[in-house]
Amino acid sequence: MSDIKVTGFKSSELIAGLDTAFKKFTDAEKQDQLKKTNGIFELQVSNEAKETATWTIDVKKKGEVYKGKAQPKADVTIILSDDTLMDLAAGKTNGQKAFMTGKLKTRGNMMLATKLDAVLKGAKAKL
Repeated sequence: MSDIKVTGFKSSELIAGLDTAFKKFTDAEKQDQLKKTNGIFELQVSNEAKETATWTIDVKKKGEVYKGKAQPKADVTIILSDDTLMDLAAGKTNGQKAFMTGKLKTRGNMMLATKLDAVLKGAKAKL
């Protein structure tokens, strides 16, 4: 799905891959993921040109990824750079380390933010 991508963001491919992975989940896998995670993540990602892209990962109601602000409201908003998101996805850093060094900020349910790593890994396994 190309309308999920945003030009100028390395993480655009990652988000598109996440969307593809979610679509490959069987109904049982999707229900399991929703039950385990039970949250809506809004990612506000900024690139080197200081532009911001917003994506929503709904792992509470529908099990989908889409571009734009969360509808309904996100349980946690994660604010980070394009490079930090890529490092998280590649396993070069973890959320806790990124948070402690100021590379990642959260609004809302901070404990839910810790589950993002598992969501990324689960989707990666599906690709």
